Amino acid sequence: MIEIQNLSFRYGKHQTVFEQLNMEMKAGYIYGLLGENGVGKTTLLRLLAGLRFPTEGSIRILGQEPRQRTASLLSEIYYLPEVIDPVALSLNEYVKLYAPFYPHFDHGQLAHYVSEFGLNPAKKISQSSHGQQKKAMMSFALACNTKLLLLDEPTSGMDIPSKGIFRRLIAQAATDDKCFVISTHQVRDLENLIDPIVILEHNQVLLNNSIEEISRKLWFGIRPQKSDKDLYRENALGGYAVVGFNENGEETRVNIEMLFNAAIQNKELFKRMFIKGEDMEPKRSFADEMAQRIKGDAGLDERQQNHDNGPRE
Repeated sequence: MIEIQNLSFRYGKHQTVFEQLNMEMKAGYIYGLLGENGVGKTTLLRLLAGLRFPTEGSIRILGQEPRQRTASLLSEIYYLPEVIDPVALSLNEYVKLYAPFYPHFDHGQLAHYVSEFGLNPAKKISQSSHGQQKKAMMSFALACNTKLLLLDEPTSGMDIPSKGIFRRLIAQAATDDKCFVISTHQVRDLENLIDPIVILEHNQVLLNNSIEEISRKLWFGIRPQKSDKDLYRENALGGYAVVGFNENGEETRVNIEMLFNAAIQNKELFKRMFIKGEDMEPKRSFADEMAQRIKGDAGLDERQQNHDNGPRE
């Protein structure tokens, strides 16, 4: 659905956000877009929505370039920013004004979402709290039934029950012909929802893989002792919560917050493992090689080591 090729984007002459970025996103998935502050998550969403234009390279969505802003493509994209400009309209009035731009808008679905969130559609959106505004616009966004839905920090301002409702409604709305891209810092709010995971770093992508692919390569769990092979660890009851190499092909539950921290601390390693696709099967020799690279070893294989350590003539 989304093809990004050699994308570069700059604010002015000196502030480079993306440089030769390449990425694909497919229909039928809910992508989690992660990254530290300032890496360009919101900028990428705005580029996808046709609100910013590439400095170089191209973006194609459903075979069209969003920079062209054709009515046929824009009617299939909805972008909900983190900060909503409160409008002096009720949700009912907003729907009457803007729903005609989206040919797949479903009034029955909107009524369901409004009921689930406990909203008053006759109340002015500008007179509601930030969380209520988010829920009102989220209801509208889902009812539009666009092929591409772009959400920037959608759970910010929502209380705990509303976050649970949001997850349920997103899961219900996701279909094989739709692509959802959710940018968030609140990974625990969405941990059981987003898959694949995309991690952005300055000018590059560190990860764009499914949970299953990540689980094949990495191990998540508790260890009583530290290990030189740990990619990331933090104190936990019973020892250390660890992200390490999946040496034995064991399936473990991916902790997205720890995954993100591991990626940030091992950027080049993650690019080699996931973006360059080197040795996609979890083999012990691969894990040992990676561990040696972390420690700065020369990476000699076992036979060379035995030769060097053996008796000399």
